[in-house]
Amino acid sequence: MMKAFLNLILPPICPICAQGAEDGRFCQRCFDSIRFIKSPICSCCGTPFVAEESEDHLCGVCIKTKRPFSKARSIGFYEGNLLEAIHRFKYNGKTSLSKPLGKIMLDRFSPNNYDLIVPVPLHRARLKERGFNQSLLLARELARTYKLPIDYLNLKKIRATDAQINLKGKDRVANVKGAFAVEDDKAFDGKRVLLIDDVYTTGATIVECGKVLKKAGAKDIDVLTLARVVNL
Repeated sequence: MMKAFLNLILPPICPICAQGAEDGRFCQRCFDSIRFIKSPICSCCGTPFVAEESEDHLCGVCIKTKRPFSKARSIGFYEGNLLEAIHRFKYNGKTSLSKPLGKIMLDRFSPNNYDLIVPVPLHRARLKERGFNQSLLLARELARTYKLPIDYLNLKKIRATDAQINLKGKDRVANVKGAFAVEDDKAFDGKRVLLIDDVYTTGATIVECGKVLKKAGAKDIDVLTLARVVNL
């Protein structure tokens, strides 16, 4: 009753264009502009392929390199309105965007018998500066619907790093090497983990987190990110 009254006085608007929209969602125009990632993709890391007439298969990197995760999936390309929404969410403190962005993730990903959800952590200095961990807020939206526990305390970022998007090649791997650690190994021992992050940039962060979780005894790891940087 109260919600309906508030919607009458202050009609919900799209968080991108400020036009009328369903409560907590993007308007249809902004939603339709999002370019979602779809098959064919790498069956392991989720990299989209240029050729449209093919099935999912391993990319060259995943054929040559053993990944610490079983599969990584991203919802959309890191561009346009999705990029704008993530920037407002992440850098402008618009934490209310966790709901519509989380809804997009929920609508396009099916859970697979996970034991718990783990958000990629921020270093304490970055967390203090930003005031929140965007990956944790997205993880909470998923956990609420999937009815799964979240562990945001035992995977820690113990060393500050540079932004991955500003680095190239081996520098990206070196940048995050040794940056993550597990507080309590028992927390992940034998567990099927869904690792959550906002953007898959190079995969170096996800791989490093996956290695640490595997070393702590995680049975299986899947990765889900909201967006992915892709250069096709």
